[in-house]
Amino acid sequence: MENWLTYFLLIGVVLAGGLLVYFLKERITGSLKFLLAFSGAFMLGIAALHLIPEVYANHETHIGIFVLLGFLIQLILEYFSQGIEHGHIHAHKNASSKFFAPILISLCIHAFLEGLPLANETLGHVHAHSHGFVHSDEHSFLISILLHKFPIAITLMTLFIKSNVEMKKAFFWLIIFSLMAPLGNFVAVYYQDFFQSNGNIMNKILAVVVGMFLHISTTILFETDESHKFNLAKLLLVISGGYVAYLVA
Repeated sequence: MENWLTYFLLIGVVLAGGLLVYFLKERITGSLKFLLAFSGAFMLGIAALHLIPEVYANHETHIGIFVLLGFLIQLILEYFSQGIEHGHIHAHKNASSKFFAPILISLCIHAFLEGLPLANETLGHVHAHSHGFVHSDEHSFLISILLHKFPIAITLMTLFIKSNVEMKKAFFWLIIFSLMAPLGNFVAVYYQDFFQSNGNIMNKILAVVVGMFLHISTTILFETDESHKFNLAKLLLVISGGYVAYLVA
């Protein structure tokens, strides 16, 4: 996929989520749990059917450590983001920038790391394993990121509105967040020679991202309902998300 199209999609999906909240407000946030249920199931499906097999395809020793490291990194990031990745909204009216700083920084770190392994899809490497990049014909990794970022953007903009943040500032922060995954992608593409000449660095980074995906997706599935119970609609969405992941992967 062309660089500009990848960047456009990554930025556009975040801004689309923010704009929907701005214009529709509660009508869109009411559907957030359903969006999260589908995206969580899709992410878990892509991780199990596509990303984990690709990570282990190089038969790299101790690669599982990096998967666990990604799980731990995401756990730490969510301590500071307050669970926005799962649709949690802890609004504080007239909150200062100090309140939002750790949330935004953690989300930006998460997005930047996700963007790094996207370089393989941007560059379109056919002989992926020999270069440490992961092969993906159907752009399933990109799709999973897009489906994940959309509800995050909705949650983040909802938090801004409920905290009475000025809209100019809210959209400025949203734009900063939207640029992080493209920045990670750009860095990986620009320094592709470095990644290709230093063993399987990109495969290790992807393993970390896989661990992050596993943490996010499983937490979403367990928390799709405050009572930790699935109703029929959410169950069907989870099954649908997993099935679509199977078709894409």
